[in-house]
Amino acid sequence: MPCESEAGCYQSEPVPVPMLGGALCRVVVEGYDDDLAPEDFHAAISAFLALERSALEAAAPSIFAYYRDIMDDVVAAGDDEWYVEIDGPHDVLDHIRFGDEPVVSRDSRRGRHVYVSLECECDWEPEHGLQIVFRDGRTVTKVGPYNGHLTNSAAYADDTLDGVIYRSLR
Repeated sequence: MPCESEAGCYQSEPVPVPMLGGALCRVVVEGYDDDLAPEDFHAAISAFLALERSALEAAAPSIFAYYRDIMDDVVAAGDDEWYVEIDGPHDVLDHIRFGDEPVVSRDSRRGRHVYVSLECECDWEPEHGLQIVFRDGRTVTKVGPYNGHLTNSAAYADDTLDGVIYRSLR
């Protein structure tokens, strides 16, 4: 079904996402109508829907690094009321509320991959949340505060960050 907000945007009926414990999500597809290879969108969505929890577990160390950076700032500011204790990467996923509208879009920059971006809420960063991005729907290639960018190299206009999953805020 078309998205309400823009032309060329579509939203699926709710579908179970195994990686998220079978949670029902509406997949949002942007830029599909004018794309020269729409089959790439289909492939990315299929790959994303086939992922298991292990895909998130593999990204947990990068997500935990993001958590540590935020908590280091909280401690430095002496703002104990905002402190969230997470023991390690093995516990970090328990502090995330995964979004229910993964967005599928093509990166217009180098490589022109199709990405699936998941906007999440997390206990340690209520303002900027967490963004988890999957290149071609298969592999986590970016985590950090939600900024709408599909790669860290695009977010910071720095090609040396190509392939960097988490760019430390330090």
